[in-house]
Amino acid sequence: MRVTAILAPVALATAVAAGPIAYGICQTGCNTLAVACYAAAGFTFGVALPAAPPVILACNAGLGTCSAACATVALLAPTP
Repeated sequence: MRVTAILAPVALATAVAAGPIAYGICQTGCNTLAVACYAAAGFTFGVALPAAPPVILACNAGLGTCSAACATVALLAPTP
């Protein structure tokens, strides 16, 4: 087997096209903020409610916006 056949793909792989670690860190930050939002409103994150009050809907909307930002920024950003 030729050494160049093995080393050529390695030499071309200098950067990754996505950052899964950065995405995971970003999602963790989003979830931490959602838990803080729920706690500030006097609720526990992850506990089912019969009807969600408006403040919980606002926390959920913020979590969705943050998660979407993670998907577009952290997951698609080039990472060395």
